[in-house]
Amino acid sequence: MRYVSTRGTAPVLGFDEAMLTGLARDGGLYVPESLPRLTADDIAALAGHSYEDIAFRVMRPFVGGAFTDAELQGAILRAYTGFDHAARAPLSQIGANHFLLELYHGPTLAFKDFAMQVIGQLFQIALARGGRRITIVGATSGDTGSAAIEAFRGLENVDVVILYPHGRVSDVQRRQMTTPSEANVHALAIDGTFDDAQARLKDMFNDFTFRDEVGLAGVNSINWARVLAQVVYYFTAAVSLGAPHRPVSFTVPTGNFGDIYAGSIAKAMGLPIDRLVIATNQNDILDRCLTTGRYQMGAVAPSISPSMDIQVSSNFERALFDAYGRDGRAVAALMDELRATGGFTVSQGALQALRERFASGRVSEDETLETIARVWDTTGRAICPHTAVGVQVAEAHLGRVPMVTLATAHPAKFPDAVERATGVSPELPPHMATLFARDERVTRVPNDLAALQAMVRERRRAC
Repeated sequence: MRYVSTRGTAPVLGFDEAMLTGLARDGGLYVPESLPRLTADDIAALAGHSYEDIAFRVMRPFVGGAFTDAELQGAILRAYTGFDHAARAPLSQIGANHFLLELYHGPTLAFKDFAMQVIGQLFQIALARGGRRITIVGATSGDTGSAAIEAFRGLENVDVVILYPHGRVSDVQRRQMTTPSEANVHALAIDGTFDDAQARLKDMFNDFTFRDEVGLAGVNSINWARVLAQVVYYFTAAVSLGAPHRPVSFTVPTGNFGDIYAGSIAKAMGLPIDRLVIATNQNDILDRCLTTGRYQMGAVAPSISPSMDIQVSSNFERALFDAYGRDGRAVAALMDELRATGGFTVSQGALQALRERFASGRVSEDETLETIARVWDTTGRAICPHTAVGVQVAEAHLGRVPMVTLATAHPAKFPDAVERATGVSPELPPHMATLFARDERVTRVPNDLAALQAMVRERRRAC
């Protein structure tokens, strides 16, 4: 299996190098040269197997010769030992033909754990082979940072530096990033938005001298391995609901587009997905793009669902690559226009292709709170504000096909919003009960590339 860049000019890589590289050298994102297909019999044979077994069967074709079967199986088994539910990603019903896929049973209580724990294990195997040391720099809107820290904390051959927007994550999210005491972990609070943090991260990757000097590696959802690991739970959920013998739909609260793009990969592999529905909060650039054909950045409006407070959805570039017939030059031109002017217009043919793959909807702050309250009143279940965005949008698309809304985070990660809606503050699970008693380590930094690079060099030398 080989991987190519969405902009068409970067070196073609194998799975392990694409994983360690993260962002391609032409600024694009790596995607498989071709996608494996599973037959209906292959999908039916997944029924009754553990999450780990299904993960191996789904991921194996993408890995090629980069890892042996024993290495991949071992990595997957180790990755999920810290999850507190035997099913890893259980389904629960909240209405007629409407289900939640609970993706918050990992160590940091968010869906990012499903991918980050796996690639943490695969990184260790790949780095040990060559005696390499790398510097992971990640940008987060809240959950990616804590998941990356949890996966890589304490490792001898990895330094971890996480950028998050100062004052724009929840207290729980912040403390998950700032309280680990391991010497190889560093949290930097950047003055600006997540889009600013993500832009500076890409600037670092595109500075090849700096990139090579510090051994820069990325674990944001720009990393293909992150997307691949998320494909798995689409299969486990769909098979639990009767696939391949009946179709299933999914609604995904999304900001950076990685999680729903994983769903489109599952569908392209042969999983009978009827609808893939994008759910956005008031930072609705994805919904606006699918509605109008214009992808136009605006100001980021802080919300009670902060992990979705994004105006530049990096993984949307992968969807554009597919929609434009895998024409890297066309995608590169769009990304240049976005950087220069803050927007671009999707061609009619590409827009039609996107609309055939995805539906979308937008939810206001008031609607988010109302949905949290309604679900609490009718089911006794607390949901996080991101999940509420998904539930509200999903309800406009309910029908005879089962709908699965991805519950992306534990409600206790956003206690203020949940208490505001329900009057009840959700408790953190026992393993995080002392979170607010731990000392924080964080450095506030300006939105400046040179200052950030100097900080990364300093932190790397200190480890």
